[in-house]
Amino acid sequence: MPYLHQIDPIAFSLGPLKVHWYGLMYLLGFTVAWWLGRRRVRAGRLPGVDDNAFSDLMFYAMLGVVLGGRVGYMLFYDLPVFLHNPLQIVRVWEGGMSFHGGLLGVLIAVAWWSRRHRLHFFDTVDFIAPLVPAGLGFGRIGNFIGGELWGKPVAGTVFERLGVIFPRALPPPFAGMDPATLRAQYDAGLLDAFARHPSQLYQATLEGLVMFAVLVWYSRRPRPRYAVSGLFALLYGSFRFLVEFVREPDPQLGYLAFGWLTMGQLLSLPLILLGLFWLWRSRTAPTLMPEAR
Repeated sequence: MPYLHQIDPIAFSLGPLKVHWYGLMYLLGFTVAWWLGRRRVRAGRLPGVDDNAFSDLMFYAMLGVVLGGRVGYMLFYDLPVFLHNPLQIVRVWEGGMSFHGGLLGVLIAVAWWSRRHRLHFFDTVDFIAPLVPAGLGFGRIGNFIGGELWGKPVAGTVFERLGVIFPRALPPPFAGMDPATLRAQYDAGLLDAFARHPSQLYQATLEGLVMFAVLVWYSRRPRPRYAVSGLFALLYGSFRFLVEFVREPDPQLGYLAFGWLTMGQLLSLPLILLGLFWLWRSRTAPTLMPEAR
């Protein structure tokens, strides 16, 4: 039988304050990135940068993620709503973040920070690229726990054993049923036809675990400028493009062309091309050597 998703998105409460698993996942991803970045700084992988400067970089990068992610979502995925009500952009508690927008926000923050510290922009990007997959992976786990961004139906496919029933994706009369009633419907086998791909977990595995392992391994020794950034862009763009085939498109957009092209795929194509270009350019680029400390 497929798995019935009934995970409480709230991890715990502190009086009136409810702490969601989604926020804890981002905190965990940030903690892993911080730990790995500190190790790389102390290994001299970004010459001239100490722990304080790295802390500033992480702070500005986090601002870039939040601001860029929200602005990107409104522009890429919900533009009509934004044009009708620009204040919607501050209603972050209603959800809506874009990786591609967050990436642009981080790159802007990195460019500003690199200029202040007189570092080449791509030396900094190469440095932080292996830190990013931790946040991506834990963030997608947060999406799964929250029962959002689900995949397409698995009925009639070879993926039926992987199916997950997401209550928020159910049609009437099952939509809105209380958990106990829904569990009874599930036990009777009446919900099996509505099982979907757990695309959040596919992305957590590919964009998180696989990318983290590959980029940490690849960057374990100095690489030519652009190489680590190029590999990051190529891997993320390719993985996101592939998973979008089994992920439900955003309802306000649907498919953009050919009955299968989604906004996520459209935004990932430039990343794939940039990744290939940066990898090609790295062949003749200088290599930043670690600074002995």
